[in-house]
Amino acid sequence: MTLLQPADVALAGVPAPAIAFVVLVSAVGFFVYVMRRRINLLRKTLPDPRLDNILQRVKLTLLYGFGQARQPRYPLAGILHILLFAGFMILSLRSLTLIGRGFFADFHLPFLSGSVGYAYEALKDYTVLIVLAVCIIAIIRRAVFKPARYQHPEGSGHGAEAYVILGLVAGLMVTDMIFDGSALLGRAAPHSAAAFPAANLSAALMSGMAPSTLNALHVGGYWAHILIFFGLLNYLPISKHFHVITAIPNVFLANLKKGAIKPVQCGVSDWMELEECGLSRFERFTWKHVLDFYSCADCGRCSDNCPAATVGRALSPRMISVKARDYAYAHYPVFGALPKPSEEEFTGGVIKEEEIWACTTCGACEQECPIFIEYIDKIVDMRRYLVEQGRMPSSIQKPMQQIKKKGNAYAGAKNKRADWIKELQEGEVRILGQGDAADLLFFVDSCGSFDPRIQEISRSFARILNRAGADFGILGPDETDSGNEIRRLGEEGLFEQVAQKNIEAFQARQHKEIVAFDPHALNAIRNDYQVKFPVVHASELLARYLREGKLSLHDTYLRGRLVTYHDPCYLGRHNGIYDDPRYVLKQIPGIRYQDMERSFTRSFCCSGGGLLLWYENEEEKERMGERRVRMAEKIGAQVIVTACPFCLINLEDAVKTTGNEGKIEIIDLVELVDRCAGDGKDV
Repeated sequence: MTLLQPADVALAGVPAPAIAFVVLVSAVGFFVYVMRRRINLLRKTLPDPRLDNILQRVKLTLLYGFGQARQPRYPLAGILHILLFAGFMILSLRSLTLIGRGFFADFHLPFLSGSVGYAYEALKDYTVLIVLAVCIIAIIRRAVFKPARYQHPEGSGHGAEAYVILGLVAGLMVTDMIFDGSALLGRAAPHSAAAFPAANLSAALMSGMAPSTLNALHVGGYWAHILIFFGLLNYLPISKHFHVITAIPNVFLANLKKGAIKPVQCGVSDWMELEECGLSRFERFTWKHVLDFYSCADCGRCSDNCPAATVGRALSPRMISVKARDYAYAHYPVFGALPKPSEEEFTGGVIKEEEIWACTTCGACEQECPIFIEYIDKIVDMRRYLVEQGRMPSSIQKPMQQIKKKGNAYAGAKNKRADWIKELQEGEVRILGQGDAADLLFFVDSCGSFDPRIQEISRSFARILNRAGADFGILGPDETDSGNEIRRLGEEGLFEQVAQKNIEAFQARQHKEIVAFDPHALNAIRNDYQVKFPVVHASELLARYLREGKLSLHDTYLRGRLVTYHDPCYLGRHNGIYDDPRYVLKQIPGIRYQDMERSFTRSFCCSGGGLLLWYENEEEKERMGERRVRMAEKIGAQVIVTACPFCLINLEDAVKTTGNEGKIEIIDLVELVDRCAGDGKDV
């Protein structure tokens, strides 16, 4: 038979190339118009420098954008998404080819001819079948199995749009098969079924049809494919699937400063001169944060891993993005004039106060997001505004007032910061005065100075440093609170005060390194203080001493009990310290060790972050610390080791409330090393 080519067939008397030209120009013109409207909103928001460290950003994009490295954290959904994404990458060349064939019957891309072209066509054919299968599986999965993380508590989100998108993609695959299958039947020498399974399957279904019918299917399949393709392209930026376009740029522009909090406003040297601190209106988001809203895939991974959402608090990170995107679409629409400004406030209105204060800033949502959407900076910015308006939860106000008055939340006197030394039974601790020098400056922080339980860790660490022969000292009365939680609760002014006092104290002494056993102190000094001091966590120092032979451990204390390790959020996710604590544990001879199911980057926050110990939340169905203890209980752990004093407090309390007192022991890594490096007697 003589197979007609789309470029040679006039429709309603109009030559095909003319129709192809109108479709191409109209579709591209509409797409450019919509994108321009979307980008205009970004121009109305605040600056956010994101073009530093280009090489690092390129690597990040290749690994997580194109490589989809975070997708397999959910195996089934991850594999489906990787296959769909890879299919889009492979089929993009096919789409360009088909657009060209509306103008020229034998059009092909210059580099896709001969054997290379044949190999690509075969790869494309397999890809069509794979993508079609993925679409069918995804539709069934959403419609029948209904994964909980896809559900929307407030009735918004993708909803039917997911089916529309999957249906359009499936339509692209089917029309491609019709186009190729009919072409295959018109060939004198058809391609082999093994090399071209999709085309041969389609050809088999159309076998025996009249030549006129095949020609109609061939030409009709082509134009249906083109219209679906351009329809999908233009549907994406006006729908909640905008992430298909923005995801890879969003990864490239990701926040590279892990653990740090953005300034009140980028590019402003003195934020006190601003009319307001923080974020009251939508337009006070940065352009990158609005791009985050555009990029949200609504996959629910962030909320699925959010400890606050897990225990029933009001927070759902995913819904912050969804509600903010809905707000952007409603107030900055693609078509028509902008509507009147909403009378509803954004912070405290669109995003409720209980959502904003429920966050522990643990970073689980950001760690899980395959598109690197940021939440902590947004929440902190909204908290800054609420604090400025005097709308801080009453349970946090008292400890915050104590820090303002006395430099710590425990109401301890400044001259008593070093009183914990008095009960030290072994070794000595030097209090460094101005001008004094030591190799190591031990930053004790407020909890280690005043909390009776955490003072035990301070003494343990001092004993270890003495045993290792370290030249160290502390600041004593010249030390003040590190300020990590102060900043994350939105009290920017108070944070700057305490940070500056510590910076001045550091600069007044000579030291090679600062060490802290509290990850929150480590994070503040390492990532928030403007002056960069060399600072390490106690676990890093202990691992170094063990490698250098300055410490040796025995197994007398554990006595064969099963040990597990709880990764503190500010040690792990915010500062990437996972291996050193485990290395230290595994140097204990004969240790029985097992990780909990949620460990390393997926560790479950115990909600013990500094001042959050004072935060009262009546919405919780179960406390986070209790949930964490039950995870340890599930593997039969008898000892939970952590490397954060606040985790220690929360988990010890949770052991009691879960009925595990006497069954599970909570111990800090420093305390355990102290016991295993001593004379074998319990200290």
